[in-house]
Amino acid sequence: MDRRSFLKKAGLTAGGAATIAAAAFPAPAISQGRQELKMVTTWPKNLPGLGTGAQRVADRITAMTEGRITVKLFAAGELVPPFESFDAVSQGTADIYHGAEYYWVGKHKAFNFFTAVPLGMTAPELNAWIHHLGGQALWDELSAGFNIKPMLAGNTGVQMGGWFAKEINSTEDIKGLKFRMPGIGGEVLRRLGANVVALPGGEIFPALQSGAIDGTEWVGP
Repeated sequence: MDRRSFLKKAGLTAGGAATIAAAAFPAPAISQGRQELKMVTTWPKNLPGLGTGAQRVADRITAMTEGRITVKLFAAGELVPPFESFDAVSQGTADIYHGAEYYWVGKHKAFNFFTAVPLGMTAPELNAWIHHLGGQALWDELSAGFNIKPMLAGNTGVQMGGWFAKEINSTEDIKGLKFRMPGIGGEVLRRLGANVVALPGGEIFPALQSGAIDGTEWVGP
């Protein structure tokens, strides 16, 4: 696929591996040969690492196209709620999302494998699979059914097991625990007896403080 064809058809996503994903572009604002694309994210504004990484992607698109394409970034909740980013791009409300693919497990369970699964690939292994061992083709096939073209846009690597409000000494202590974790990791904890909930990044710390959840995983300390 040449560069011109790609820019007409693709967009951007992020996660445990950060992903940029875009729709077959609806018809972004065009003025004198210049286009402005809307990027929605699942991250709080200026969140170190993920939020700033999304802005870096936006800035690089502008630089690589010599200003012909600019990307306006909307943090979680500014244009759409964080967990509606996928639908916004799929349906053409936004042009690009930057988020974590395991957030879309409700769309298809296979999305888990393009971010992180328990005992899964390390960051270098995931990069190698996507770029050199056929992972991108599988990802493209999966996402095409939702009018999306995915690409890696960062990689946080293996995530920590969790932060808990009380000490965990055995699997028995997990039973009844209100725990925030998406993807297959959350399913593992559910089968161990935890009450698993999904929360976007910006809501995790307040939920821990209020006691709404007993524990959480999150990208890094």
